[in-house]
Amino acid sequence: MLRLKAVAIDTYHENVAYLARSCPLYRAEDFLALSKIEVASSGRRILATLNIVDDTRVLAADELGLAQQSFRQLGLPEGAPVEITHASPPASLDHVRAKIAGATLSQSAYADIIRDVTANRYSKMEIAAFLIAAASFMTTEEVLSLTRAMAAVGTRLEWRDGIVVDKHCIGGIPGNRTSMIVVPIVAAHGLNIPKTSSRAITSPAGTADTMEVLARVDIGVDEMREIVGAEHGCLVWGGHVNLSPADDVLISVERPLAVDTREQMVASIMSKKLAAGSTHLLVDIPVGPTAKVRDRADAVRLRKLFEYIAGEVGLTIDVVFTDGSQPVGRGIGPVLEARDAVRVLENAADAPDDLRERALLLAGRILDFDPGLKGGRGVERARELLASGAALEKLRRIIAAQGPPPDGATLGAMTRDIVAERDGVVEAIDCHRLARVARLAGAPTDKGAGVDLFKKLGDPVAQGEPLYRIHAAFPADFRFATAMAGSASGYRIGARA
Repeated sequence: MLRLKAVAIDTYHENVAYLARSCPLYRAEDFLALSKIEVASSGRRILATLNIVDDTRVLAADELGLAQQSFRQLGLPEGAPVEITHASPPASLDHVRAKIAGATLSQSAYADIIRDVTANRYSKMEIAAFLIAAASFMTTEEVLSLTRAMAAVGTRLEWRDGIVVDKHCIGGIPGNRTSMIVVPIVAAHGLNIPKTSSRAITSPAGTADTMEVLARVDIGVDEMREIVGAEHGCLVWGGHVNLSPADDVLISVERPLAVDTREQMVASIMSKKLAAGSTHLLVDIPVGPTAKVRDRADAVRLRKLFEYIAGEVGLTIDVVFTDGSQPVGRGIGPVLEARDAVRVLENAADAPDDLRERALLLAGRILDFDPGLKGGRGVERARELLASGAALEKLRRIIAAQGPPPDGATLGAMTRDIVAERDGVVEAIDCHRLARVARLAGAPTDKGAGVDLFKKLGDPVAQGEPLYRIHAAFPADFRFATAMAGSASGYRIGARA
């Protein structure tokens, strides 16, 4: 038996084990051909990808190292005796091979794959093979099967009230932090909106990252129920609630590969809403030249897929198309986006109008789900709740219920203004490029990093006038962000009429 050792390496959704080449009990070379091993002890077992270590300062000859995720999953203390064997590949890999060959998979096949993915029985290479095979072709029935399979693993929330509402934006537009305004408005009206949100993976901020500037978001299921019972709403991190955990594993491989098909996106979103116990869902699809969805025809196709899946799983859905031609609000990055959302709720004179009006539109569409509200009054009711201060008071109560954030977040002190190179009018803004600049500046890891926008579409500018300001806290991040912005600002300036 080998002695178990925890290795402080984050392998991000992949089980990884480490064996010394000089191990006297197992010949490392015998395992390299397959690379996947089974680690077992005391009735517990996991599959892990094997790495060989030559430095005895890292791993002793009689030790087996497990990276952070695999160590937690095995659930044994350091020093515990473990043994390793050649791992048999998951049986569900036969389904993946069939999909690679062009087969249409059944509901049970997708259920097998997702169970093994969730149990970390797949390496990232095997997950990539599944994702790329699925990206090449999926029928609508397969999307439904994948949705149901993903919703079936992990936590499945149930609520006593008949109507449980939710919203989701498909993303791609920086600064689009409407949930932090919509949730307080809807909760102030009295509809239950238990909002579980993601942390950013490749974007400068997710709703959970931004809410964490104001309150704690790592909240478990029981506490979440208490908060919603008292306040009708919450804004928490979905990963802590363990909704559709397979989705987080798949996303960790999708994003580096830039695999983001409409089918997989719909299955991802709908599985989480189904697992969250939602009965009524609003989906926001921004449409614009640098958004995820570039034209209305593509948006209509996506809407129909959402509507089909929703109908099959019993969700009432409303899909709305919004303007995706430029960033929403003035801030990109958690602190800046939280600032914008709070200013809207405070009815501040300098609150960004586009963020306010978009949030009111979405909140109104959700309030129209309420059978007790006269049809078509949703936006009017949302505006009343915002103007009266009821939505702001509800946000304050939700913040108090969730508790203070883990640490204070302040705006990054290292700044540089990116200026217009000519006189003219802002004709276009590249959402993707500005999001990358904010990300390189350190967002969302550093919540105070990001981009503060001064100019939007149609605004006149003079040569040398600031278009936006980069905020960063670390010199390397500051250099990366300013270098990218310096090579191309992301703004196109046209001649004045």
